[in-house]
Amino acid sequence: MTSLSVEILAADAVEPITSAGNAQLGIAVLAGIAVIVLLITKFKMHAFLALTIGSLALGSFAGAAPAKTIASFTAGLGSTVAGVGVLIALGAILGKLLADSGGADQIVDTILARASRRSMPWAMVLIASIIGLPLFFEVGIVLLIPVVLLVAKRGNFSLMRIGIPALAGLSVMHGLIPPHPGPLVAIDALGANLGVTLALGVLVAIPTVIIAGPVFSRYAARWVDIQAPEKMIPQRPSEELDRRPSFGATLATILLPVVLMLIKALVDIVVDDPEQGLQKVTDVIGSPLIALLAAVLVGMFTLGRAAGFSKGRLSTTVEKSLAPIAGVLLIVGAGGGFKQTLIDAGVGQMILDFSKDWSIPALLLGWLIAVAIRLATGSATVATISAAGLVAPLAADMSTSHAALLVLAVGAGSLFFSHVNDAGFWLVKEYFGMDVGQTVKTWSVMETIISVVSLAFILLLSLVL
Repeated sequence: MTSLSVEILAADAVEPITSAGNAQLGIAVLAGIAVIVLLITKFKMHAFLALTIGSLALGSFAGAAPAKTIASFTAGLGSTVAGVGVLIALGAILGKLLADSGGADQIVDTILARASRRSMPWAMVLIASIIGLPLFFEVGIVLLIPVVLLVAKRGNFSLMRIGIPALAGLSVMHGLIPPHPGPLVAIDALGANLGVTLALGVLVAIPTVIIAGPVFSRYAARWVDIQAPEKMIPQRPSEELDRRPSFGATLATILLPVVLMLIKALVDIVVDDPEQGLQKVTDVIGSPLIALLAAVLVGMFTLGRAAGFSKGRLSTTVEKSLAPIAGVLLIVGAGGGFKQTLIDAGVGQMILDFSKDWSIPALLLGWLIAVAIRLATGSATVATISAAGLVAPLAADMSTSHAALLVLAVGAGSLFFSHVNDAGFWLVKEYFGMDVGQTVKTWSVMETIISVVSLAFILLLSLVL
């Protein structure tokens, strides 16, 4: 467990900000979540404002003094941004370098050049999974859609046969694999080990993405047999460049932070001696901050300079990468504030009291809560943050592996059945030129398959570990 996690857990173990009983607290939680859902869905309010107002409403309904509620919310916002804000920023920089340098296009073109017609869906899921590691979901879609449309058009494929595997790869990375915001916040909230969560996340992601991608795409192509819309094929970024990075250098840069974090997790398990020199070194180089920072610095040379970027162009690329994530950081921070308000109100103890008599496993409970919030708000990140805050007390006595699995269960639940209140739903619909019914039969069903299948593998792992 990181020192940050220890500090957060220590901060959580304070006197509740209200003396309300379990019944009043339960009503307050439902009312707070209802306020958030109503503001996001009915009034189309930004999630940052909705989470802030919902946190204040939760404190009011629980009978807490307004000053204490505000203090809890701001403390939670600050600790969450401190824990994951820099990591999200570094991930955004790496993703922008990857896109602007043509590195992403290089990976795409290299893999497609070696893929046969029969293996094309598998090639697309591989491309999306690699590209999706450092990129936010929306950025990944924008980056990959032109490729999907070009491949479908040139190879005369049904759009769903190529598109579903690509979307599955991106979605699984977004929901289960750090350094994406949802998993990072859940790891922070539950005090889980990032390296172990990453390793188990990859283990769950591989079979899940195969089933939801290449396998399901066969059926999706039958249900919705459409061709790539001509008007949606835009120019690719690398077409404006004189040269671009090599395939090997690009792949190595993307995988560098993952490898460093996995090495740390492996050494922690094998050596298990914090005073040992090797573990001290891997604890530093395998920390998320150093691993991502190293990838960004390496990427400036292997991606930016390899594409012929000047120092000024590199600086501009970094600057442009940070502006779009302001909203993400605010939503994640407000979600952390909501989580801290839940904890300080005593909701964690209430859930522990109730769950003693339940026969529902903690992993399934975390998944169900995330599913409910996802269906209501349409936001995977909001669902992950809120559910992680609610089930955080259940992770206190868990082993390292089971705490990591609880993070993955919450992440899996946050992907369940994307529909009309999810921005991703409309993004996919418009890019693929589908109507609402077609989008539900393909995209929404795919998201549900990812959620359910990944939960099944998480529960299987919990029996083994």
